[in-house]
Amino acid sequence: MKIPSASWTSFRRGAFGVLVALGAWEAFARSGLFSQALSPPIEAIAVSLYQLSADGSMVRNAGATLGRVLLGLLLACLIGIPLGTLMARYRVWERFWVPLVSVFMPIPSLAWVPLFILWFGIGDITMIVVVTYAATFPMIYNVWAGVRSVNPIWLRAATVMGASEQTLFWKVVLPGALPYIITGVRLSFGRAWIAVIGGELLASPTWGLGRIIFDAKEFLNSSVMLAALLVIGVLGLVFERVVFQAIESRTVARWGMVADWK
Repeated sequence: MKIPSASWTSFRRGAFGVLVALGAWEAFARSGLFSQALSPPIEAIAVSLYQLSADGSMVRNAGATLGRVLLGLLLACLIGIPLGTLMARYRVWERFWVPLVSVFMPIPSLAWVPLFILWFGIGDITMIVVVTYAATFPMIYNVWAGVRSVNPIWLRAATVMGASEQTLFWKVVLPGALPYIITGVRLSFGRAWIAVIGGELLASPTWGLGRIIFDAKEFLNSSVMLAALLVIGVLGLVFERVVFQAIESRTVARWGMVADWK
């Protein structure tokens, strides 16, 4: 899929903000408020990032973490989109699921990690379950709100013209709720990152950015920890400003349902 030029412009603007933040960190690191062993300058972080990238460990760990995030996000979409749609379309589903979702959503995903470790052991299954748990509830709520917000006139008009339930969903409900769904994916993506890094810190799997941070903490290696955090931030920037923006530009922005970013 070709990335629209507007997405690259948005990415560059986001990158400019990152550069400003890096400049502020450099000033803080060299201010003398803390030892540079605790607040290393950008040069030390860059050296650590280069060393970890050169031996392939950063790429492998980032790939492991990103894979868990994307798989958990996919499972959250497969659960959240149908369930949120049914909750919005049928009152009996809404009455049954809304109380359950309201109970489970405030429970932090990391609070489940010890129990999930007992059930599934230390490994990818536990991490994916934690990520899926964290990402599912924002998805459900946004789809539920999005489907409920679809203009009822559109639904009545399509029904009068003989649209079946399947046609009604694909041609009216899904496009009408898509701005909320995309927002749900964005929120779920952020929740997924929080869950996976926290889960990797607690469960200590073989590979993952959380594992890098945990190991660096044991040796008081702040530059390595910050290098891993920088990679997490860059991955988040790429997905938000390029991937999600490209999807939005090619769908709801093109349809005139939201204002496109310039």
